[in-house]
Amino acid sequence: MNELEIVELPPKGYDERREGVTYPEFKTYTYYSNTVGRDTNMNVLLPVDYSEDKEYPVLYILHGFFDDETWMARDVVAVPEILTNLQQDGDAEDMIIVLPYIYCDKNRPAVTGMDLENCLAYDNFINDFVTDVKPFVEKTFSVSKEREKTAITGFSMGGRESLFIAFKHPEMFGYVGAVCPAPGLVKIENSPMHPGQITAEEMVFGDYVPKAVLISSSKADNVVTDAPDSYRAILTENGVSFYSHVLTSTYHDPSSVKPHLYNYFRLLFK
Repeated sequence: MNELEIVELPPKGYDERREGVTYPEFKTYTYYSNTVGRDTNMNVLLPVDYSEDKEYPVLYILHGFFDDETWMARDVVAVPEILTNLQQDGDAEDMIIVLPYIYCDKNRPAVTGMDLENCLAYDNFINDFVTDVKPFVEKTFSVSKEREKTAITGFSMGGRESLFIAFKHPEMFGYVGAVCPAPGLVKIENSPMHPGQITAEEMVFGDYVPKAVLISSSKADNVVTDAPDSYRAILTENGVSFYSHVLTSTYHDPSSVKPHLYNYFRLLFK
């Protein structure tokens, strides 16, 4: 695994624009999802000097419950600022960032409530990702198809889904992350809403060990509570190496997402 000193909170100004620096902007693209049978949006961040003559690593970032592909593109999350400032300091590589819409239900275009049926629509994103999202990105943009140049992470339900997809398709990813991942990746007893996507024994990568795995969470997060720690315990029991990023004063919002991205960007594609 890559060696990196994880910092709980980034240095002051890490998410602010610097004078004289050009920052990229997210742009919206539309693809046809065979999984749900309709056009679907994604937001994509290309490098300022993007060129079809170069193949770029690609990072997929998944949003949380009740959100959409615009959540991570908001100014308050500051993805372009965090990444570009790290690149300016020589601490992050060039990459393309993709923000897909992860709610996938043929009959409903958006989430209607927090229940099993809606959770299954988020779980269905694994099919959209494999069948539609990843092929569209690789066809439309000059991205590398190598697993060592492909990464995934997500927040809350998006963190649960990023882990789910990575464990089911470890051959696709060289880097795996999750920040404040939601419960339900494995079965929760006496919870009809969380029958489990995989078993604890399936939380392994087999022959396709990622170069780095980062699990971030906050002790002050009263939304996902101890779910991230339960995943850490399973990974430890299964002998899976990972970075543990524990926050103490942030919440279930961008205050936790941004420090996660700061650390994750520094890990990627080295």
